[in-house]
Amino acid sequence: MLRTWLTACAVAVALCLEFGVCLAAESTSPFASDKRWEQARKDLAQGKASEAKAAFEELLKQYPSEADLQLFLGMALLRLRDPQAAVLAIKKAIGIDPNHVEARTLLGYVELEIRGDVNAAIREYQNVVELKPDRAEAYSNLAVAQKKKGDLEQAIASLNKALDIKPGFAGALTTRGGIFAEQYKWTEARRDFEAALKLNPNDDGALYGLSQALREARDYAGAQRALSELIARSPNFVYWLEWGRIGLIRYWWVLLLTAIAFALKGRFMKARTEANG
Repeated sequence: MLRTWLTACAVAVALCLEFGVCLAAESTSPFASDKRWEQARKDLAQGKASEAKAAFEELLKQYPSEADLQLFLGMALLRLRDPQAAVLAIKKAIGIDPNHVEARTLLGYVELEIRGDVNAAIREYQNVVELKPDRAEAYSNLAVAQKKKGDLEQAIASLNKALDIKPGFAGALTTRGGIFAEQYKWTEARRDFEAALKLNPNDDGALYGLSQALREARDYAGAQRALSELIARSPNFVYWLEWGRIGLIRYWWVLLLTAIAFALKGRFMKARTEANG
């Protein structure tokens, strides 16, 4: 649960940085030049959620019909681990502006990752696709929700669309590779993981997926190299366990010969003792 909250906070901060600091309110908005708005967004990006929340609430008293304020209040509430209040704020933003892509995207994320309502997340992401049919990320987000629902073929179709729009989309390649792996289509999975790693060598998900694809192809040395790289980045017990398991598979014949040698030695010693007895 803590990991989910940390991820949610990271998403909120990413939205804040992308749409808040860089793409503030339109210059025609009445609060665009309000210094409190700029400071509140900076506070949120720096992790000062309580200060940011108080500032957004104060601004809303003066500008109650601004969707961006409601959205950023929702982000601050997420940082403060209050998902119910966050959803209310985000929905108010959508009520003010039904075409607010960022608000719908964040709502879809909260529905999927925090509230666990896959169908609600899919609805929001589909709305975003309709609003922004040229945005690869919209299709990728939809695919993640479809995958969680178990609609793997639909998820692949969404990812194919994302990659048609943005061929160099490493995240979409990693997600599609993971789906191929679930379907035991290891050749396709390996292709996607390798392509994703060429675009982003630091993609741990793609590197772990590649290790599994290499294992299935019986390239045990390659699989262990991939896992060793992951272990060097993060000493995750799962990586160690998988590395050891592949090592056992890789050197099983050595272990078998060693066991046979010990067994033969034991029999020889027993026979020798009996002969000298």
